[in-house]
Amino acid sequence: MFPKQGHGVCQNTGMDITLMELEDAINFWRVRKPATGDECTLCAEAAALAGPYAAMIMCHASALAESSLDPAAQAALNAWRQARA
Repeated sequence: MFPKQGHGVCQNTGMDITLMELEDAINFWRVRKPATGDECTLCAEAAALAGPYAAMIMCHASALAESSLDPAAQAALNAWRQARA
């Protein structure tokens, strides 16, 4: 859910995804696969990106090393990029 320990957030090396891009990707998935159930559960893709997004907010980071994302978040991000192309 959150970036790998010691990578990406709150560091200034290997930054390659911005907070705005991550927010755009989350919103893309929220529109494409709306929350479901009484508890409004996010789809797997939006949920995978929500942890890194929250970590960036907490650390006041404007960018994150994409390599610090877990495989589910990387897959959601890559699919979002492909859909935009």
